[in-house]
This record gives sequence, structure tokens and C-alpha cells, in this order.
Amino acid sequence: MTKVANKSAAKQAIRSGQKALRQLPEWNLDDLYCGLDDPAIKRDLERTDAECAAFEDAYKGKLAALAAMGNGGPALAAAVRRYEAIDDLMGRLGSFAGLVHAGNTVDPARTKFYGDVQERLTAASIHLLFFTLELNRIEDAILEKAMDDPALGHYRPWLEDVRRYRPYQLEDRVEQLFHEKSVTAYSAWNRHFDAVIANLRFKVAGKSLAIEPVLNLLQDRSGARRKAAAQALAHTFKDNVQQFALITNTLAKDKEISDRWRGFVDIADERHLSNRVEREVVDALVAAVRAAYPRLSHRYYALKAKWFGKKRLPHWDRNAPLPQVPMRTVGWTEARNTVLTAYGAFSPKMAEIAERFFTERWIDAPVRPGKAPGAFSHPTTPSAHPYVLVNYQGKPRDVMTLAHELGHGVHQVLAAPNGALMAPTPLTLAETASVFGEMLTFRKLLADSRNQKERKAMLAAKVEDMINTVVRQIAFYTFERAVHSERKNGELTAAQIGELWLDVQRESLGPAIELKPGYETFWCYIPHFIHSPFYVYAYAFGDCLVNSLYAVYENAAEGFAERYLAMLAAGGTKHHSELLAPFGLDARDPAFWQRGLAVIGRMISELESLQ
Repeated sequence: MTKVANKSAAKQAIRSGQKALRQLPEWNLDDLYCGLDDPAIKRDLERTDAECAAFEDAYKGKLAALAAMGNGGPALAAAVRRYEAIDDLMGRLGSFAGLVHAGNTVDPARTKFYGDVQERLTAASIHLLFFTLELNRIEDAILEKAMDDPALGHYRPWLEDVRRYRPYQLEDRVEQLFHEKSVTAYSAWNRHFDAVIANLRFKVAGKSLAIEPVLNLLQDRSGARRKAAAQALAHTFKDNVQQFALITNTLAKDKEISDRWRGFVDIADERHLSNRVEREVVDALVAAVRAAYPRLSHRYYALKAKWFGKKRLPHWDRNAPLPQVPMRTVGWTEARNTVLTAYGAFSPKMAEIAERFFTERWIDAPVRPGKAPGAFSHPTTPSAHPYVLVNYQGKPRDVMTLAHELGHGVHQVLAAPNGALMAPTPLTLAETASVFGEMLTFRKLLADSRNQKERKAMLAAKVEDMINTVVRQIAFYTFERAVHSERKNGELTAAQIGELWLDVQRESLGPAIELKPGYETFWCYIPHFIHSPFYVYAYAFGDCLVNSLYAVYENAAEGFAERYLAMLAAGGTKHHSELLAPFGLDARDPAFWQRGLAVIGRMISELESLQ
């Protein structure tokens, strides 16, 4: 084929790809409410106010006596069921407000609506605060006897989780103060961060872009565009770094105050408690990953630099596509079919649930001005269904992101029958379903590949995703620990935070990645640091777990898919040790993490053999 024909074919492919991205689905939130002016919102807010107040009147100061009665089990079960129904109603309102806001975080009407609903729900829920506090004051023997009743025994997993917070529970009025002030404390700073990020603009090649398209350019085929994007990010972050430093300092101090009052010993103990994972398990994971940096990320990036004909890669080339490997735009229909086919080959039920997200418009895919960056699957409430947000731009990684979020979505649908109190899953296990969905999709694509260059590119992309999920997230966790630890000694300057950031990045990325000037500000935009302190290790936990789980799947007899779906359907009713036992896995075993990390190492070895 002539050069002219090659160019013509390339242009045609680009045009086809662009056309395939013109009509992306936007979610339909009508299953929650039919718009900001839906009369049902006012009705449900008023109903929430009334039911929360009535619940307090009915039960405050009476739970211990109810539990001690001869029929304490049924009476307490009735109270828990009523509490759960209110939780579901409030979840519906809060979810709608959050999703509407995520669709356009800079729209004044949506921002006001989101803030107003948050305030109303916070005010109403003050009447519910007493419930878990009083439950935790019931003597163990009395509550245990009450749970002999099947109706209350049904809620045993939730009650046990509530009681794990007993050592950190404060006096009722202090709990009320913490709860009320959350609107003007961490919740307000979260909203401010979201607004700042959404309003930032980055100048690239004469265009003023929002953050999501600029981050996407870091995976562009053109090295010049990657460099321009990185420099634009650095320039805008530098102009705003004082704001981000203030937000970070304030939230770290807010958390330190809360931890000190509650008596948490370690800065991440509250996260471990909510994740239902022991500190020593997380410490073992972190130690194993940090020890593996040289044989994983350092080794891979040295290999990638060699592919680019360099000794070191500038940081903006870290996720660059491989040289001399064609890069195409993946249309939405193809992405949908790829994920559903991969899911269906594993389990028709899994594909059937995932397909509903497409057919019933539970997905919001286009990139829009003001739309929240990144991706998520929001479970809403068991009486409704999840919604998925992605910013789909046709990159192969976007297909993996879609598979990831649909994994969450399938998990949330399967867990919903457990009810509003027991459907939610700890973050460590929540990431299992998403990463497993990614792995199924990747293996499907790899199996279908017949071209060595394409296979190499796919393997490299998967290794990079796994490094980003395991190595990068543990580095993020290490950075967070450093920031929160240092904050106890006083406020940190933006420069100090930048130095902490560079220290962990040098350690994790290794000598083959050159951290150019400006990279010291790239901590600014990571939302997990703001919204969910110490969330990030859950990604590494989930990835290593899935690697081990997938190895079991590859060698398993029939029935693995059924056991896997049963694990997801358990929601928050079981500890990770109970859920992994049917697969012969134990996260407390140090070898467990090594097996997961070895999977990444073997993929890097395969890449070395493909040179």
C-alpha cells in the first residue's frame, strides 16, 4: 500500500472513530426523581423530616429496656427495619442530588440543590444519631439473647459492624455536634475542592480545556501533545496550589481532631475499621508492594524507556502508547459488546445484569464541561439501582474503565437484596468485582489478538494499569500517611507537600522515570485524598486479591462463577476471611500478596520476551 493510501486509511479511521463517539448515552435519573422541580422531592424531604422525628420520639432512651424484655428481639427488629426504611429514603434523595451535581458541578442551580439537600438530610438525620449510640450501650449478653430471634438475627452482620465502633463512640451531644458541623467542615471543603477542579482551565495548543481532556492527552500518540498537556497541568496547578494546600491542611487537621477525640491510635485506623480489615493485613500488603517496586514498576519503566530508545522517560511519557503500534478509537458500541461478551463468557447472569446499564440508561458516558472527572458507579439505594459515570473518549483504557465500573454495578445490583444497611460492601472487597471485570475483559481481548505488536501493546497497557492500581495506589497511601503525620506538627506549605509527593514518586516509579519541574504539584487533583482519606489502598487490595482469585478460576472445576456471584451477593454481610474461604484464599497469609504481585511480574517477563 502506498504512503498516500496509508494516510487516507488513517484519516478514515480517525473520522470513523470520531463519529463513533458523537452519540454517547447520558443517564436517565427518572427512576429516582424526574428533575430538580419534581414535587416528589419536596414530599420526600418533608416525609424524611417527619419520619426521623417520629422515630426519635418512638425509641430514644428506650432501646435498652426493649432489648431486656422477654420479646426484645422482635421489638428491636421492628426498630431496625424502620431505621433501614428511613435510610433507604434518605439515600434516594442524597443519591439524586449527588448524581445531578456530578453531571455538571459548575451549574449554580445544581450546586445549590445539592447543598440544600445535603443540609436537609443532615438536619433530619440528627434525630437518628441516638439509635446506634444506644444500641452500643446494650450489654453484650442481652443483645446476644435478643438476636436469638430470627427477625433481629437477620441483622446480626450490621449490628456487629455497629458495635465495632463502640470504643470510639463519644457522648451523645458531642456526636450531634460533629454530625451537624460536618456540613460546614469536611463536607464543605469537599464541595469546594470539586468546584475548584471543575472550574480549572488548562491551555493546550491555544485551546482552553477542562481537566479530563488534558489528562487524556497524557495518553496521546504525540509526544509533543503529551508534554504540552503535562506542562499545562503543571502551570495551572502551580497557579492554584495554595488553594489545594489550604484544602489539604484543613481536612487533615479536621481528621486529626476527630481521630483524637475518638481515640483512634493510627491515622488510618478509622478507614481500616470501615473496611472491616485488620491493620496488620494492610501493613503486610503495603510492605509487600513497596518491597516489590524494583521488580515491578522500576523494571517495567526501564523496559518502556528502552522501547522509546531512551534511558529515562519524562513523567508525561509514563502512560504513553507504545511507539510503532497503531492506536485506534474504540467506538461505544464496540466497547459495550466487548465488555458484555467477556462478562457473558464467564457468567450469562453477570452479562445480563451489566446489559441493563446500557438498555435502561444507567450510564452517563460523554465528556461535558463541568462534569465530574474520572469514573464511578454509585449504588444509590436498594429500592432503586446503581448509576455509572464515565468520561468515555474511545481509548482502549476507557474500555477497561467501563468494564471496571460495570463490575461495581453488577456487584451493587447483586448485593441490593441485603437491604440498605447490609448491601454496602467494604472498599477492599468492593474493588474486587471491578478489577475482576477488568481482568475478564482484558483476557478476552488478549485471546482475540492475533497480531504480536497488538498483543504487546495490550500486555503493556494491562501491566501499566496494574502498576497504576497496585504500585501507584500504595505510593498514594504512603504519601497520605506522610501528609497526615507531618500535619500533626503544624500546617504544611505547598512546597512541603510537593516534596513529600516527589519522595514517594521517586521511590515507587524508579530511576527510569524523570520527574520534570512542575510534577511536584500533581498531588493537587487526586480526589480520593479529599473525599475518602486512605481509600487508595483498597485498589491494591482488590487487584492483588483478583490476581489470586483469577488464578483459582483458571484452575477451577465447574462452579467457580456461582461461588463468585454468591460472594458478590453477600454484600456487607460477611468478613473478607469468610468470603475468600470457599476459594482457598486468606488475606492474612503473607504469601497471598506475593501470589498476586507475581502475576504482574510474569506479565512483565512476557513483555521482555516479546522485544
